Amino acid sequence: MRLSRYRDDQKQEWDDFVRRSKNGTFLFLRDYMDYHRDRFEDHSMMVRTQGGQLVALLPATRQGSTLASHRGLTYGGFVTDAAMKTPRMLEVFGAAVETLRELGFTALEYKTVPHLYHQLPAEEDRYALFLARATVIRRGLLTVVVARDRPVAQERRVRGARKARQNGLTVALSADLPAFWHLLTARLLASHNARPVHTLEEIRSLQARFPDNIKLHACLTPNAEMVAGVAVYESPLVAHCQYIAASDQGRDLQALDLLFTELLAMQYAQKPYFDFGTSDEDDGWRLNQGLVEQKEGFGARAVVHDHYAIELDRCDPGLFARALS
Repeated sequence: MRLSRYRDDQKQEWDDFVRRSKNGTFLFLRDYMDYHRDRFEDHSMMVRTQGGQLVALLPATRQGSTLASHRGLTYGGFVTDAAMKTPRMLEVFGAAVETLRELGFTALEYKTVPHLYHQLPAEEDRYALFLARATVIRRGLLTVVVARDRPVAQERRVRGARKARQNGLTVALSADLPAFWHLLTARLLASHNARPVHTLEEIRSLQARFPDNIKLHACLTPNAEMVAGVAVYESPLVAHCQYIAASDQGRDLQALDLLFTELLAMQYAQKPYFDFGTSDEDDGWRLNQGLVEQKEGFGARAVVHDHYAIELDRCDPGLFARALS
């Protein structure tokens, strides 16, 4: 196996591989990855056999002597296709450790792709990480509804949705990203003294590039005022809540209860997974109990998202080959 750095003239080959991969989503397409390349030094890698066959991609950024699963993306790790099997993955990791050390890197930070995004089982990398004695440096907590076996919604959430309907609220797809971004920004500033990761201009540009994947669902009053909204990232198996916000009026009227009730029962009833996103703070060290309880009230349960680190100078590339002997 050999690794080489991605070049812009390889965009078509990269994107074609992502589209046929077993664990990739539209976030790994270059038109998504590159929108913020001015903020992150892209150092993505392509993995090939000695004969030149492309077998894996590693979306990544460089920060000093650390190569990290792309810090502008929610998840990462090796993107692979149906041909990837465990022995080959061990070869990939061995080549990666050797190549990165030669390039002067001292650490590899590796974000996994949560299993719910896998169209085929794709956890060969977890075994390789174990062999490398990788350290868990973060464990994010996703809260996920599994469509085929969803627990009954909490009565409190049912009552909230009923109250919202009685007050004339309705749910609809919306093109009004500016109104939602105003609502979202106000809520984040008030609650966390923070702003959305994306600017309004960035999310509008991304939605224009990926209209089938990025959608805004809004909860509206009878006079069409937006009082709550959810920006959803859709992939083949998952509807992921990228941003959630409600105004003070929307909170009083239980707008999110209605919005999530309808999304789960109607728009995404056939999607295998509905991912509410994370409920942890401070890099996973603090659980937002109120937030996770709200999500679990709709029948969601926990899925962990692990981030690992490998000290490359302490990792023997030969250990992967020895595991195969």
